[in-house]
Amino acid sequence: MKKAGKILLVGIGPGAHEHMTARARQAIAEADLVIGYSTYIKLVQDLLDGKEVIKKGMTEELDRSIEAYEHAKQGKIVAMVSSGDIGVYGMAGPTYELLLDSGWTPDDPIQVEVVPGSTALSSCASLVGAPLTHDFCSISLSDLLTPWPVIARRLESAARGDFVVALYNPKSGRRTQHIVEAQTILLRHRSPDTPVAIVKSGYRARQHIQLVRLAEMADCDIGMLTTVLVGNSSTFVRAGLMVTPRGYANKYDAMTGETRAGEQAGRSLSMGLEGWKACVRQYLRDTPKVTLQQAAAYFAQPLAEILDAVSQSTPGDQAGLFCAQRAIPDSHDRLLESLQAWGKLRAVVRSEAGAVAELLINAADLQSKNGWVSIVNNAFHLHIDWRKMQQIWFVSRDDQTYGIQVLDQHGDALFNLWLVADEAGFDSTALQHYRNDRAQFSAPTVLEPTHHD
Repeated sequence: MKKAGKILLVGIGPGAHEHMTARARQAIAEADLVIGYSTYIKLVQDLLDGKEVIKKGMTEELDRSIEAYEHAKQGKIVAMVSSGDIGVYGMAGPTYELLLDSGWTPDDPIQVEVVPGSTALSSCASLVGAPLTHDFCSISLSDLLTPWPVIARRLESAARGDFVVALYNPKSGRRTQHIVEAQTILLRHRSPDTPVAIVKSGYRARQHIQLVRLAEMADCDIGMLTTVLVGNSSTFVRAGLMVTPRGYANKYDAMTGETRAGEQAGRSLSMGLEGWKACVRQYLRDTPKVTLQQAAAYFAQPLAEILDAVSQSTPGDQAGLFCAQRAIPDSHDRLLESLQAWGKLRAVVRSEAGAVAELLINAADLQSKNGWVSIVNNAFHLHIDWRKMQQIWFVSRDDQTYGIQVLDQHGDALFNLWLVADEAGFDSTALQHYRNDRAQFSAPTVLEPTHHD
């Protein structure tokens, strides 16, 4: 009876044998056949004496997987080698896809083992200091298999989230502009002085390291054997080392080791999950002239998070002059019909680029049809995609402002509607309609802020 074969998916690390795991060496020693990209085969050539070897070129990844499976079905132990960690931008994924599509399962006689290795981002980071000590992500700039708009969205999200970013496949002879586009996207959210490490052929014969500013990144010597590490807003370079702080300075004094005022060892930060919304309310108390939009910008959070913090006010922890209460989700369409009795309104619409339009309307001009809310009068036409609406909040500020804020799926403002007051104040009928709708379409209690002279 023919013995069952085995596929060993082996990450050989950055290239230097001293950084290869003992299990990786053992797996190669066990193998009857070793398959890999020709460059990777060269890195382990001295371990291949007496073994059958199949070399494949770039873009022949699926061929490698097919060869491995076919030889394993013949009873061979096959080691497929890949630099770094074979499960990170490596051959583990394509091989599992092929196997599963072919009907293979983990219960099949042919066993599959993934042997992890030190991947490029960790090995390159070790050469320049400690740039990955806090949250980081990796993004490949290769658009051979991933559409560029997807890559661009990921870069944008990582930049907004202040991640340290490791860029794989940053540049090739054909793909010369991708690193320039990545730099442009990152500079929208990062200082030009942000530290960047450019590591070429890390732990290999032609190793070359550059520490530069983000503004200079795209002008550097970068190729397919390069990994680029872009710091976050806290990353610094000192004495030739790139370091991203873990965050201890937020809690402890660096010189004495004592906890900072308001913090406790072993407990979440005052700006942690349990405390940061209290900080929002404190901020609104301490800066009474600030708007909710300005508070959202200050905390770099969607407006929905600020409104939620306001809605959790208590008599001993109020949000300054603000009160907020979220409308019940299934009441949105009924609320839209009811608010047509609110009389004169000020509609505020913001563009993504920051332009703000303020329009005086009559609530009766609001029309809803085919997923759109339209405001049509003799002066202008305004059309809002109601399908993008996700949340509606009743918001008031002392006795000076009453209205609703309509938010999209990202928690940002889609548009706002505010009651309009004249010299005598708000129309009593309109204000009563507002209060009635707030009571009907949201939670039963509202904490009214304390009025100030």
